[in-house]
Amino acid sequence: MPGLIGKKIGMTSVFDDDGKNVPCTVIEAGPCVVTQIRTVEKDGYAAVQLAYDEQKEKHTSSGMMGHFKKAQTTPKRKVVEFSADYTKELHLGDTVTVSDVFVHDPLEWVDVIGTSKGKGFQGVVKRHGFGGVGGQTHGQHNRLRAPGSMGASSWPSRVFKGKRLAGHMGGERVKILNLKVVKIIPEHNLLIVKGSVPGCKGSYVIVED
Repeated sequence: MPGLIGKKIGMTSVFDDDGKNVPCTVIEAGPCVVTQIRTVEKDGYAAVQLAYDEQKEKHTSSGMMGHFKKAQTTPKRKVVEFSADYTKELHLGDTVTVSDVFVHDPLEWVDVIGTSKGKGFQGVVKRHGFGGVGGQTHGQHNRLRAPGSMGASSWPSRVFKGKRLAGHMGGERVKILNLKVVKIIPEHNLLIVKGSVPGCKGSYVIVED
């Protein structure tokens, strides 16, 4: 599916036609530059590679510098491939904007991919929703927020793989499906969608049509 690379600006709220206050996320979607065209004959599949956000040359590897030079563009921070279903025919070095991909239509819904906020090392109550001592769950009764029983002793005498335990939480790739497009502001490359989007302010997101 076609899409754009963008940046999460933050959240706001807008009033809809019925006067309801709708929470929204503001995304700066594009402009993106076409840096590679994948074809079935050459690569075995059809896709378009887009690049977004300027990067200094000293922070770019020589291999990527040659890649961007081929597309006659400056170095970019983020590079993502999308399926080649764009309405207009794209060539190397073309610029793709928010109005090229999305339209403000009642039937326009988008999927947004982002990296969720990192929460560090968290316990089972926050990470998996265990009840703690209030609910006396998982075989424990006097240790507040502890995970409880690890399993039987004599057999299997080990902790099963996949057991929900404390550990690193957040910082994962998350995809949110079917967010409604509330408004498009093409002159500022802004896309306003209903609801929340994973990640912190200023983090990169991928918006798919």
